Amino acid sequence: MKNWVQHNKKNNTGNIRLKLLGLLACCTLGIAAYSQDFNLGVQSYQDGDYEVALSEFFPLGEQGNVIAQSYLGLMYENGQGVAQDYVKAAKWYRKAAEQGEAYAQNNLGLLYQNGQGVTQDYGEAEKWYRMAAEQGDARGQNNLGIMYDKGQGVIQDYGEAVKWYRMAAEQGDAYAQNNLGIMYDKGQGVPQDYRDAAKWYRMAAEQGNAHGQSNLGWLYQNGRGVTQDYGEAAKWYRMAAEQGNARGQSNLGGLFEIGQGVPQNYKEAVKWYRMAAEQGEAYAQNNLGGLYQNGQVVTQDYGEAAKWYRMAAELGDAYGQFKLGLLYYNGQGIPQNYVRAHVWFNLAASQGENDEYASMRDTVEGLMTPEQVAEAQRLAILWQPGTALNEWQ
Repeated sequence: MKNWVQHNKKNNTGNIRLKLLGLLACCTLGIAAYSQDFNLGVQSYQDGDYEVALSEFFPLGEQGNVIAQSYLGLMYENGQGVAQDYVKAAKWYRKAAEQGEAYAQNNLGLLYQNGQGVTQDYGEAEKWYRMAAEQGDARGQNNLGIMYDKGQGVIQDYGEAVKWYRMAAEQGDAYAQNNLGIMYDKGQGVPQDYRDAAKWYRMAAEQGNAHGQSNLGWLYQNGRGVTQDYGEAAKWYRMAAEQGNARGQSNLGGLFEIGQGVPQNYKEAVKWYRMAAEQGEAYAQNNLGGLYQNGQVVTQDYGEAAKWYRMAAELGDAYGQFKLGLLYYNGQGIPQNYVRAHVWFNLAASQGENDEYASMRDTVEGLMTPEQVAEAQRLAILWQPGTALNEWQ
């Protein structure tokens, strides 16, 4: 489970809508002072007539209107009516942020966190998030919580993360509710409490938050904080999966493969695993690899199995590394290669998850020359997550 920043992707209709709602809320203060041109700009933006909106907002922004400046930042950030330009987005957000506009402060923080239009700088991101958070902006509070959670721009402090998540969550912010649920789930900054985790996940899930839905499904599947109920798990996983959530897709595939909460259906399992695997979900990549290796529903194909195990292995997943090592060891789907088998077994064993990984490393080592062992050890030391074997030879 990961904690979610608001809002990660800019070219996403749902996120743009959420940003717009937050921005419109800012317009209630001093609305009478805004000109007819401003109101026309807002209406045009809502109607998707970005050219007119831009023509109305631009002169107002130049005159110092903070809401127009925030809209201009949003339009440049998302490429609405203009070519996408993060530098100009940062420029307009900064103008509004320096006048104390919380919405712009949060979004400027996002640009600093992601290194878009500005040099990536977690300290600057934290600064702007804090300004927004201290004004009561729920998005800024959630994002400041993320900084404390991850130790970005500040010293890692789970207690502070919980504090800011809670402030945002109590305002009804679904991202923060999910993130607070994760803290209770893991016992970070608060005593581990699956019932409280379920409470916050449910609040987020019922607002349509896919991460909350997937996480709530996990609690139902495992009977943590709620009565174990595979049907409920399948329900929440499906809601998340249909929104494109990779973890929800992967877990729903798992229920179909086993037949928990849904009729056993390998074709459905393959469908959902593939959707998740293509998004980079290691668990799904391993399971899809397993189906190809065993010939369940799909035609047995060790080459395809190796392909999916490799994707998981290169993400740093220990099980994927082990399974890829076995294919190299046995020469299934890929040429037999003890050096590569040793590398993957060694990397899997270094994570300490399973004694079998080290045992297989030692087994293959007994079949290798000293020079081969030295080469395998060299490659394992050089390896970095996200790289293919050929890149670190």
